[in-house]
Amino acid sequence: MSGLSLYLFDDARARAWAPFALTRPVGELLFGALLQRERAERFWKTQCAGHLADEALTGFEESGAAPALEPGGMPDAGPVVLFSSRAVPLGWEAPVMAGSSTLLMDGSVVGWFLPEGAGSISGDQLLKPNDTQIGGRIELEGRVLANPWDLIAHNREQLILDLEHAFPKAPHPSRPDGVHVVGEGVLSLGANVVIEPQVVFDTTAGGIRLEDGVTVKAFTRLAGPAYVGAGTMLLGGSMSDVAIGHACKVRGEVTHTVILGHTNKAHDGFLGHAYVGSWVNLGAGTTNSNLRNDYGTVRVTTPEGRIDTGLLKLGCLIGDHVKTGIGTALNTGTVMGAGSNVFGGVMPPTLVPPFSWGVGGELTEYRLDKFLEVTERVFARRGLELTAGMRALLSGAWERSRPDRS
Repeated sequence: MSGLSLYLFDDARARAWAPFALTRPVGELLFGALLQRERAERFWKTQCAGHLADEALTGFEESGAAPALEPGGMPDAGPVVLFSSRAVPLGWEAPVMAGSSTLLMDGSVVGWFLPEGAGSISGDQLLKPNDTQIGGRIELEGRVLANPWDLIAHNREQLILDLEHAFPKAPHPSRPDGVHVVGEGVLSLGANVVIEPQVVFDTTAGGIRLEDGVTVKAFTRLAGPAYVGAGTMLLGGSMSDVAIGHACKVRGEVTHTVILGHTNKAHDGFLGHAYVGSWVNLGAGTTNSNLRNDYGTVRVTTPEGRIDTGLLKLGCLIGDHVKTGIGTALNTGTVMGAGSNVFGGVMPPTLVPPFSWGVGGELTEYRLDKFLEVTERVFARRGLELTAGMRALLSGAWERSRPDRS
C-alpha cells in the first residue's frame, strides 16, 4: 500500500521478556532466519519506521535496526499499521487494507490498521492490545510467541519455513575440493563466502543459508536447518539447528540455539537449546546443561515468578553484553541478565541479575563506570563506537535493575 507506515510495538508481555527486553525491543530479536522486524517488513512490504517499546529503550541504536521511539513519536499523517513484535505471520502476503481494522492472529489482537485521519492508539492500549478492537476484524494466519523460550522451542520449524521461502533456491554452488555436502536440501551462499577444505554441510533435515562474507573454517560440521549471518566465522566443531547473527565467532558443539550479532563463542564448549544476546563473550569451555538429571520439565525464573516451561530441553537465556570466564558451567534453565560478568569456574545461580559481577553465588554489583569502559573497548575492537544514545540506554538499564541485584 502506497505511503504505508509500519510500527512494531511491545505489549506488556513482550516488555517482560527477560533478559532481553531490558536492552532491546523484542522486534530486534532473531527467530528462524529473520529478525522479527525483518519478518514484519517482508510481510507488510515496507520498512519499519520504529519500535513503540518501553520508554527506557529510547536511544536504542544498532546498524540496520529501526529506532525505539519516544512516546508520541509516531506521526499522525498517512495510513499506519501497528503490529505486535510477538506476532509471526505465516506467509509473505499481507491482506489488502481499507478502513480501520483490528488484526487478529491465533485468537489474539496483534495490531491495527489505521487509515489516514482515523486517529491513533494510545500507549496504554498498546500494553493490552486485546482490550482494543476497532473497525473490521482481519484474521492473519500465524503464531503469537508467548514467552522468550518460544524463540528456542519453535526455532527449528521456523528456520525450515524461512529457508524454504526467504532465500534463493539456486543449485549447490561450486565449492573447494574437500568440502562435502550431504542431503538434498538447499545450500544457499551469499557473496564472498569463504569455505575451507574439510567442511561438511548436512542438508538432510533442512537447508543452510550463509550470508555475505561468512567464513567456515576446516573441521566444521554444520547441519541444517541453519542460518549464519553476514561476516560471521564458524571456527570448527559440530553445529546443528542454529540461527546465528552477523559478525559472530562460533566454535564447538552448538545445537538448537539462537545467537544474536557481535557475539563470540570462539572456543570449545557445549551450547544447547539456548538463546544468546548481542555483544556476549563466552569464555573457553563455557558449557550449559539443556536437560535435567531427572528428565523433568525445565523451570525458569521470570519477572512473573518461577514458571514451568513445559519443555524437556532448555538451556540458558543470556542477555546482551554478558561475559563468562573460562570453564563456566551453566545449569538447566539459567537466565543471565544483561551486562553480567561471571567467572572463576564455579556454577552461578540459575538467575543472575543484570549487571552482576562475581564467582558462583557470590555476586556483587558490576560498577557502571567499569561496565561502560569495557563496553567501549569491545566496540572499538570491532571498529565501532558506543553512541551517546546507547550509553544512556545501558546506564538507564543499570539503574532500573538495581532492585534486582539487592
